[in-house]
Amino acid sequence: MNDKATYSLRQLVMYFLKLGYAGFGGPVALVGYMHRDLVEKRKWISEEEYKEGMALAQLSPGPLAAQLGIYLGFVHYGVLGATLVGIAFVLPSFFMVLAIGIAYKIYGGLPWMQAVFYGVGACVIGIIVLSAYKLTLKSIGKLDAESIRKNWLLWIFYLFAGAFTVITQSEPVTLFIAAGIIYMLIKAPPKFLRGTAASFVMFLSAPSVIWLEHKDRLWDIGWFFTKAGAFVFGSGLAIVPFLHTGVVSQFGWLNEKQFLDAVAVAMITPGPVVITVGFIGYLAAGVTGACLAALATFLPCYLLTVIPAPYFKKIAKNTSIKAFVDGITAAVIGALAGAVIVIAINTFTQNRSVSIDIPSVLIAVATVVALLKVKKISEPLLIVMAAGLGLVLKLVM
Repeated sequence: MNDKATYSLRQLVMYFLKLGYAGFGGPVALVGYMHRDLVEKRKWISEEEYKEGMALAQLSPGPLAAQLGIYLGFVHYGVLGATLVGIAFVLPSFFMVLAIGIAYKIYGGLPWMQAVFYGVGACVIGIIVLSAYKLTLKSIGKLDAESIRKNWLLWIFYLFAGAFTVITQSEPVTLFIAAGIIYMLIKAPPKFLRGTAASFVMFLSAPSVIWLEHKDRLWDIGWFFTKAGAFVFGSGLAIVPFLHTGVVSQFGWLNEKQFLDAVAVAMITPGPVVITVGFIGYLAAGVTGACLAALATFLPCYLLTVIPAPYFKKIAKNTSIKAFVDGITAAVIGALAGAVIVIAINTFTQNRSVSIDIPSVLIAVATVVALLKVKKISEPLLIVMAAGLGLVLKLVM
């Protein structure tokens, strides 16, 4: 499938390897990096192919950024490309959280983690705010009267999905499907539906301390994380409540503090936020548990991306399907923007219930300004600077 590729498979794999060890900011930022680097700068992937990947990733359960990466690997290099990209993207952050998990267990906790996360979390908010803004402009249109008039329905999907995500802190796939169906039926209805009101109504209604501990838990770990990978839709934000219910409330593998530390580890390490499953699996059953949890989580999303990918790409040329994808994309980007708001609220009000943590807000604002004004500054450098600033602030506060 590489006859149309302007890049080699090695180049693509190396890009995702780098994104896996240096891509901070969670799913919103990661899908933004892919668009910026692969679509805008290098032009390896077309805007249409990127949109198709976003739509398929959101329609399938599992981590959004990993699914999009797998699809982009499939575009020109088929199953081999999808497989190598998926491995390259996930492995770096998996090894990082595994190493932190080992240190966590040996040394009895991470007292410095909260101080580092204080600065890192605020910086990450700045990164993902800018990423969500750029994705909005690219996918839906500019913030001007002409764009709003032309794409008013997409803006409605965008705003509704964003508000729904903020209010419910969830991203239901039915919302995205509904947006796609409605936009398709209005903009480019299939021939067999044109002029058939009854069909329109019917269509809308379809909706060891190191290697192995607690080996008796392995079956439960495998099955639980398979469900997490196969049935939870949306970004890392969506999977966290599901994980909390299972690992803390149902099985008791982690206590509340350990679970919060697991989420913090995922946020301060690069790659997909869902890689926290490796940290959780390690605390539950050592290295074997970590490997099993990661494999069980990512394998379903890999299969559910690769299997429909060739058919999805073929039918995506249809004008009705394009309208369907445009509608879904508007809702997806809106939901991602809503997720940014939820994460920002949680970060800026941490341990304060209502009042705003001003230093965190200032770090986030400074991050956005730096990314806009200083062209050569990189996100990892800002992350490191914010981590140091967080340690200093916690010492003096």
